[in-house]
Formats: sequence, C-alpha cells, structure tokens
Amino acid sequence: MTYKNFTLDTDKDGIVLVTWDMPGKSMNVIDQQVLEEWEAIVDDVAADEAIKGAVITSAKKTFGAGADLTMLQGMLADFKKQQAKGGDSEAAAKSLFDAAYRLNLLLRKQETCGKPFVAAINGMALGGCLEITLACHARVMVDDPKVKVGLPEVKVGLFPGGGGTQRVPRLIHPQEALQFLLKGGNFDGAKAKKLGLVTEVVPAGELISTAKKLILDGLSAVQPWDQKGYRLPGGQVYSPAGFQLFPPANAIYRRETYDNYPGARAIMKCVYEGLILPMDTALKVESRYFAQVLQTTEASMMIRSLFGSLQALNKGARRPMDVKPSTIKTVGILGGGGFMGAGIGYVTAKAGIKVVLLDRDLDAAEKGKAHSATLMDKAIGRKRATAEQKEQLLKLISPTSEYSDLADCDLVIEAVFEDSEIKKSVTEQAEAHMKPSAIFASNTSTIPITALAKNSKRPKSFIGIHFFSPVDRMMLTEIIMAKRTGDKALAMALDYVRAIKKTPIVVNDSRGFYVNRCVLRYMSEAYNMLIEGIPAPMIETVAKMAGMPIGPLSLNDETAIDLSHKILHQTIRDMGEKAVDPRHVELVDNLVENHGRLGRKNLKGFYDYPDKPKKKHLWHGLKDLYPQQDPDEVDVEEIKNRFRATIALEAARCVEEGVVVDVREADIGSILGFGFAPFTGGAISYIDGMGSTAFVDMCKKLQKKYGKQFKPNKLLLQMAQSDEKFYDRFNPYGKEKQAA
Repeated sequence: MTYKNFTLDTDKDGIVLVTWDMPGKSMNVIDQQVLEEWEAIVDDVAADEAIKGAVITSAKKTFGAGADLTMLQGMLADFKKQQAKGGDSEAAAKSLFDAAYRLNLLLRKQETCGKPFVAAINGMALGGCLEITLACHARVMVDDPKVKVGLPEVKVGLFPGGGGTQRVPRLIHPQEALQFLLKGGNFDGAKAKKLGLVTEVVPAGELISTAKKLILDGLSAVQPWDQKGYRLPGGQVYSPAGFQLFPPANAIYRRETYDNYPGARAIMKCVYEGLILPMDTALKVESRYFAQVLQTTEASMMIRSLFGSLQALNKGARRPMDVKPSTIKTVGILGGGGFMGAGIGYVTAKAGIKVVLLDRDLDAAEKGKAHSATLMDKAIGRKRATAEQKEQLLKLISPTSEYSDLADCDLVIEAVFEDSEIKKSVTEQAEAHMKPSAIFASNTSTIPITALAKNSKRPKSFIGIHFFSPVDRMMLTEIIMAKRTGDKALAMALDYVRAIKKTPIVVNDSRGFYVNRCVLRYMSEAYNMLIEGIPAPMIETVAKMAGMPIGPLSLNDETAIDLSHKILHQTIRDMGEKAVDPRHVELVDNLVENHGRLGRKNLKGFYDYPDKPKKKHLWHGLKDLYPQQDPDEVDVEEIKNRFRATIALEAARCVEEGVVVDVREADIGSILGFGFAPFTGGAISYIDGMGSTAFVDMCKKLQKKYGKQFKPNKLLLQMAQSDEKFYDRFNPYGKEKQAA
C-alpha cells in the first residue's frame, strides 16, 4: 500500500522502517489523514507474519510538532454546529468524545497489536507526536541537547489527550510526571533517559540501527503496565507514598494557577483517577476530560491566541509584502551603557548581528558590554552556552562614545533616558553620521513617536521599537508607527525583531502606545486601591488570583517607581495637570521624594529587597500611608474584575482609536507584554469570551462604584447592543497580509 505521509522499508531481518514525512510541511503534525494512514500501518504490521516489528522515525529535522490544532478546532466547530441546530445534545457530546477518543483507541491498538514498535526520535517530539512514541515499546533518542521531548498542550489551554496523562506517570515517578505535564516543559535525551521516559540515547548515526537491534534482541511487545505484577514507579495512589504526593501536588497546583486553567485541572484529575484504573478505562477517562476541556472558553481563546495568532505574527503577518527583506549587518544602540540599551545589545549580538554600543563616555559603554558578558556567564553556568559562544558574542559588540562609529549601521536604536530633550539631542547627533539607507528607532516607553520624529530630518525612516525589561527574557517587542513612518522602516523593524527571535506587534502612535497604556491602567488601579485603604498584600495576591503573573506593585518596582514619577511629570508638562490623577502624583512623589523608594533598582520600592537568602517583602510603611480597610470586608471577586476590566477597557479604547488595528496584536501584546491572564486569550478575547453585553454591564456597575476609569467607550456600547464580538467586527483573517 502507498501512503502520502509515510514510507515503509522492510529489511532482510523482517523489521519495517516507517519514515514519517508530510509533504509540503516543515514539520510533521497529526491530522485526520495521518491518523487513517497510521492505523492502516499498525494493522498491516500486526497482520504480516513476516514482520518482526517496526521502527518509526522522521525524515524531517524534527520528529513531530503534535496534533494539528486546526483539526481540534474543527472538531469543536462540528460539535457547536450540532448544538446550534437544536439536535440531540447527548449525541453531539458523544460525537465530540468519539473524535477525542480516536487517537487513544489507535495508540492502544498499536501497543497491544502483538508486534514491538520502537520510536527513533531524531528531533523535537512534542505533544501528540511524543504520545505516539510513548505507545511504542521502546524509544531511542538522538544524543543532542537541542533535541527535546515535551507535552506543551497545557500552554494552549489543553492537555495531552493521546494517553500522555496515563503513560508518562506509568513510565516515570508521578511527581516528575506531574511537573512535566503541568509545566508543559521538555526534557533532553539525558534527562529523559535518567527518568525512564526513553530507553536509549545514542549518536545520530546509530539511531536506526540501535532501534532495530532492540527488536532483534527480543524486545517485548507487551507494555509494562499490561504485564502481570506491574507496579507504578511511585507506588499506588492509595498508599503512604500516594498520600505524600497528591494532596501537596494539588495544593501546589492551586497556588500556581488559582484554578484558572481547565486544562491543568484536568491533568490533575486524569493522573489521579487514571492511576487507580486499568489502562483501557484510564484512557477513556482521559478522553472524556479532553472533550470537556475542548469545549471551555479558556481552551478556545488560548488556542486562538497562543497558537494561531502567535504563529501568524511571528511569521510576519503585518509585514508589508512589497518591501524586500532587509539585510541587517550592524545595529547601533544609543544609551548602550544603560540596563535597557545593554539588554538590546545582548539580544542583537546573540542573533549574530554586529553591535555599536554608544554612550556618553567609553567607560559607560564598556559597562553595557560587561552586561552581555555577565548574561553569557550565567548561561554557561546553566550549561546553556559555552565559553566559545561567549567569546564570539562579545566580539560582535563594539563600545564607543563617538557618533561617527554609527556610519555603517543599518539600524540605530535610541535607548536613552525618558526625557524629550535628551532624545532630541542624541537623535540629531546620530543622524549626522548615519548612512541614507539606515533606519532610526526610538525605544521610548511613553513619549509619542510622532513627537520624537519631529527631531528627525527623515521622518519616513523614523520608527518606534519598544522593548520590555529585562530584554533578554521578555519575548514581546512593540513596533510603533509615527504619522510619517514609511513601509521600509516598518519592514526593517519587523525583520530585525524576527532576527532577534522576539514576537512583534505593530501599533499606531499614542502616548504610552498600546502595552504601556494597559500596564499603566493596571498599576493605576492598584494606586486607587492603595488610596482606598485596601491592604497591599491583598492587592498583590488577588491580582495573581485574577491571572496576572506578578502583582501590580511588584511590577511597578521592576519597571521602577522613579520612572512612573518621570512619566507622570512628563505627562503634566505635555498635557497639563488634568491629564493625571493628582492622588497618584501625590503617592508617587511621596514614595520617591520623601522616602527614596525608587523600586527594585535601589532595593526599596513597594517592596523591600533584603540580602539573600531572605526574600523580598512588602514595605511595612505602606500600611501607614492611608487608613486601612478590614480585609474581611473587601470583595475579592470585585478586585479581580477591576484589574481585568481596567486593562480590557483600555485595549478596547486602543482598538476604537486605531492604535491597534489587528485584534490579534491586542491579545498577544497583553499576554506577552505583561502577562494579562493568559487563560482568557488576552485582553480583547477576555471581552469576547464574556460577551460584550455582560462586560459592559459589569463595567457600568464598577463605574458607578469606583469612577470614570470604568466607563465603557462608544465602540463597546455599540457592540453590547447585539452582543457583538471583536473578532467578528474586526475580523483579522480575511485581510491578513502575509509576507512572501
């Protein structure tokens, strides 16, 4: 039989080598056709008496990237259509379950067919593709630290639904299994073999021969859990060992997720319930939970944003199609000795691009280069880099205090202090030495790019590239278009961001742009709560309960309170005193000017930062700034709603004002920029998931109680009349301009 996605080659020993190679795709994924063909292969191997066993490998650099999520979205769409037609809801639910159960039935057939299967893992094996290998009777993996195995489904709102929650804790200790499943991380070959997830780790040239030898040496075609006398690696669930594992694991899960993620919750249930059941029943339980999770709003929104939208933006969905790819050989950084500038220099050099690190004097510029050396030393200590890689990276960075050294730069990024006059000065000095084809970018946090572009003699080549701190860890970069920015500047900015492996969003100009407008609302609402007398520990904890990875006060410490001080006073200078809340100015002035609390950078902010091993703790003086409310009288759900709503409202305003023109970018920007409740799919998807009518009703109640910051904008009021969704009104898919 001929297959579209697989080729079969049987050797003289009767071992069939199955090579997976989906045509037209860079990576193998599981779709309906792959399922059909793989089942036919399993049946053929089982039925052919001349075949002793099978080895499955990939012809691509990776083994496989998991299930095709568009297939899962199609399953859910079919389910919703059946429901919408007013048919039998039980029949619709059964149909969804049957679709979810199909992979489990197939893989169970594979491992019980009577013939040994061995996976030869030549590259990354993720999600459902790893689950195929787990249903094999042995796994051989290439000895390469870049080759990983992982089950990342929880990161897009799902969980491993192809037996992963059952086979992993039957192969390795359940404690390790739970961490592996709940974090959605990955293991290299050494770690996987040490834990027992793979059988052998060998050089690439020995991969197939080792896999075949396992079969020739008598590999059992019966999985351990199907053998008489099998014992779970960590002991039975109802045993002293089980009692020491599952109650604490559940507590840790609650602490880390606040039960906001149905997929993570299902992992806990599947592992706990599945390990007290026979494998066939356990797999059925897993599939039932998978069908339930697939129906949740959280899964739908997370798949859309963290899979579909993220991929589209990373591939250049917003790049002008008619501009040729840019060749960026050298990047100049103004203010390269500062923390932000030094971070930009590091990620640029890491991408193999030459860096001219410019500051007011050579010593300051050298400090910027030293920052890269420190980061590389940390990477070496964690075995993520080598001394040779450090040396190569540092060779790319040239510290200087001379603007004439910018002459060969293709792109110059300004990252100096948040002061309009300073930025004006460095822009003029840099442009005097830049070549005509070079692009100038400002990394300002809040000052409008159009205003800064007035300092430029070539405004079409002036753009904003807003990084987030710390640059080496934050994955988002915000590209800001001034009124006269040209397509060439936009294309080069996007090409640069792609080269340094960040995710770009493109927004139009406004004070604070998009992400900082939302972040400032988040921190501003925390200021309101402090002034109201809500205890600071409660503000921080409930923000995390709402889904934020970091409390607003802690976030303000990281971004620096004195930066907030500068932003407030710059806003007053530019727009007048009515543009800011005087109570906020009083609070920040008090912290900075009277108490010297600048944030983490001087170890004194909303938190105190004692020497290790002591942990940071909220400054005790916070409770003395305002009369305190009784925590028992504070409505926790209302605080959660205030945090989410104030950010989502700002996102809706940005869409209405045309600051954000692609709603996908609003969602991705809110998640990657500052961690807005990922389980919602982002700030706009949060509104869509709740429904615009319900969201507006909630905001009106908050407005009546807490003020005008919760007043719904005109766009939302219009949409609420018919419960319209942003992704329907501003459909980003039909008009997408994909880069060639």
